Amino acid sequence: MNKLLTACLALLLCSTSWAAATITIVNGDPPGVGFNDPAPVAPVGGNAGTTLGAQRLNAFQAAASKWGATLDSSVPIRVLATWDALPCSDTAAVLGSAGALEVFADFPGAPQANAWFGKAETNKLIGVDADPEVPDIRARFNVNLGQPGCFTGSPFYLGLDNNHGPHTDLVTVLLHEFAHGLGFQTYTDDETGELLAGVPSIWDYFLLDTTTGKVWKDMSDAERAASAIKSGKLVWNGVQVTNAAQIVLQPGTPILTVLTPASVAGVYQVGTAAFGPPLGSPGLTGEVMPVVDTPPDLGLACAPLSAVNALAVRGKIALVDRGACTFVVKSRNVQDAGAIGLIVADNVAGAPPSGIGGSDPGIHIPVVRITLEDGQALKRVIARRSRSHSGLFANLGVNLAVRAGTDPLGRVLMYAPRPNQPGSSVSHYDTSATPNQLMEPAINADLTHEVKPPFDLTYPLLKDIGW
Repeated sequence: MNKLLTACLALLLCSTSWAAATITIVNGDPPGVGFNDPAPVAPVGGNAGTTLGAQRLNAFQAAASKWGATLDSSVPIRVLATWDALPCSDTAAVLGSAGALEVFADFPGAPQANAWFGKAETNKLIGVDADPEVPDIRARFNVNLGQPGCFTGSPFYLGLDNNHGPHTDLVTVLLHEFAHGLGFQTYTDDETGELLAGVPSIWDYFLLDTTTGKVWKDMSDAERAASAIKSGKLVWNGVQVTNAAQIVLQPGTPILTVLTPASVAGVYQVGTAAFGPPLGSPGLTGEVMPVVDTPPDLGLACAPLSAVNALAVRGKIALVDRGACTFVVKSRNVQDAGAIGLIVADNVAGAPPSGIGGSDPGIHIPVVRITLEDGQALKRVIARRSRSHSGLFANLGVNLAVRAGTDPLGRVLMYAPRPNQPGSSVSHYDTSATPNQLMEPAINADLTHEVKPPFDLTYPLLKDIGW
């Protein structure tokens, strides 16, 4: 992999040692910036630093301490870190990034031939620093977070106690990004499927496409690119993660199960609603009927249903389209018409289906969202229907036999949205994992500072790849 190291001003080394590993933070910031910012601050959440720079460094060392106590390596792990102006607005921000500066393959004693390993893991496996002139991990973090135009007024929380309130907990973000640098990523291009220098990552030996039965190392570039957008069908096939998932992830996956007709029968991904009753087991079974109020067969349900539509959905699960009004309005209208449940088909392509926001304590029917493609498939089979029957029967419920974030065989789902999300796709766990996991593509507010079972699945994956 190309070296990303550039000349840095006044490099300072700050290290702490533990029984399992030594993490060294290499301060690459110039005077007065980032770790060297002299702005006075009050101690917060166990962080005793009295300058902004010192508190930032203390947070880095807290994250390094957690990983140092978790990992096993006789070779110090060096993280070159800087605070930079990363892309940011008041609605979206890159909090930080990290990755291996170098990768190595086919070194003496490599546990897998023909596979790239990140530098920190390579060092651990061979027992010496493979390239002493280059740090192992490069980390950059957003120096402007909380400033005007960049999540204005919401800077990183620099306390060490995770009591971050509405702010973003820096230690949590650091634990996430350090994991990427330690090897929680593929070095294969997830958009094009192209291998780095024709060699697969060790990661690619464990990425399994359940629709083809192939792991990434055995695919063509085109097959990998296609696999990267198969939401719900790309899994991690490592023993450590699969076993740990039985402890970490909760039983029960929300699903739409189509029972008949046979041409569309099967399990469909759903996004669940923040209002209405939660899905349960054995769930709600009923006949599915579409709302049709705007040609061509576009059922928005943004107004009280006509007599014909009300007759069609009464006692049945209504199928409507997203758009033109809120989900709450749609739900209220079909409920008032007598529907026992609601399926909202998305109006833009993509997967997985997102959750449904909104609030209305008066809604007492279950509501889910499905993808545009799945909605179109269901509409095609009920295009020829009577005014009161479609012949399409489905169940809205929770499959207690499948843990939230796994496939039916217990393998943990990887993040494979459609369309591809560069920088996020493939190298994260899927967002369906419950409880939320550190290595999902976004930092959730309820994360702990834990990286291993019974709370988290990050360390088991690193164990799978050789740590």
